[in-house]
Amino acid sequence: MPASSHHDPFASELRGSTVPLIHLDPEAPLDDLEPLRDIVEGARVVAVGEHSHSIDEFARMRRRLLRFLVERCGFTVLAFEHGFSEGFALDAWAQGEGADDDLADHLAGTAPVGVGGPLRWIRRYNRSAAPPVRFAGVDLPAAGGSLLPALEPVAEYLRQVDPENVPAVETAMRIAASFAADSGAAAAPAWARLATADQDALSAILSRLLIRFRSVEPLYVARSDQHGYDVALRRLEGACQADYTFHAMADLLTGQGLTADNSARDAYMAESLLWHLERGEPEARVVLVAHNAHIQKAPVSFEGRLTAFPMGQHLHRALGDEYFALGLTSTTGHTAELRRDDNARSGFALDAAELGPPEPGSVEAAIADAELGLGIADLRRARARDRGGDISDTGPDRIRLQGEYLQIPVLDAFDGILNTPLSTVAGGLGGR
Repeated sequence: MPASSHHDPFASELRGSTVPLIHLDPEAPLDDLEPLRDIVEGARVVAVGEHSHSIDEFARMRRRLLRFLVERCGFTVLAFEHGFSEGFALDAWAQGEGADDDLADHLAGTAPVGVGGPLRWIRRYNRSAAPPVRFAGVDLPAAGGSLLPALEPVAEYLRQVDPENVPAVETAMRIAASFAADSGAAAAPAWARLATADQDALSAILSRLLIRFRSVEPLYVARSDQHGYDVALRRLEGACQADYTFHAMADLLTGQGLTADNSARDAYMAESLLWHLERGEPEARVVLVAHNAHIQKAPVSFEGRLTAFPMGQHLHRALGDEYFALGLTSTTGHTAELRRDDNARSGFALDAAELGPPEPGSVEAAIADAELGLGIADLRRARARDRGGDISDTGPDRIRLQGEYLQIPVLDAFDGILNTPLSTVAGGLGGR
């Protein structure tokens, strides 16, 4: 790889802390990943990111990492940037329920975040493995695009435990259906076009339902069981936080958002991951897959304005060094740029855009200057040296975000960076 024209002082640090990898093929031998065992030692949750969804090399490498962490390190749960509520059906499928072809139906209309390939591998692996690998969704329903994947099972639960409250949730579902989409990018503008009375009614109903759920827990548990109650409550909490997110996103699009007001989604994802950890086996270890902007441990800011506290920051506060954030990036190639498209149910279209040269000060510039190829950089080691004063003020201050850059102290935000020298936009939207 040709070096960048700008000499990056962090490059020499990367050369000494990067493990070169040989393979991208998910089915290739795993021996080149063995150094990762020591890098993530002690972590209960290893989060694997990507600077853009729908990138072929990232999807392939994530599947290799999943294989290694499961087969060589004993990880037993795959958690994904996918709806908490919708995740239960996918877990049942991963455990062998239904036909192989049923996955397409489960993922129809969902955001293309690349969950299909890992799920197919888990289903094959589980046919002969013990213990099986479980699947866990952590996101808002429909990635914040619709309340219905959460409210429909909540309504079914209320028919069992609290029939008098069913009309309220049905009213909420009727309003929610009027602006449902495949992602928050499409749903928020549609929500903003609702009559104010409908917006307020939806928020009020969800708030009353949530307060009642929490207040009469003994009644609901007596009429069902603790697990059924816990799942229904978490689904309802997801609907409430998605409703808040519609407000926040609509305000953001008009330039009127409150500071860090887009944090509700990431807070919900972190809480959902902890929910699964608390209810899983005590020795459970989790591979968590989501965008770099969700797994990072430092706040998200754009143009100097704080916009969100990411999932990774919440998880690091809760788990400390038992949380490991591995960002994925690339130095050359193409990325999947999101273009606003009000005619698409997701609210955007994906375009393949050529990546420009790494920007000075970015982690990609340091990687290019160090002439590194496919490999994993251990940033914990670099961070320890930085705190000791050896490389002060030389750590990268930005990382790719699609075709742009996110200004962020990379050493604080991530524990490791995996670089692919080339990125290409996947066909078929990254296998959903």
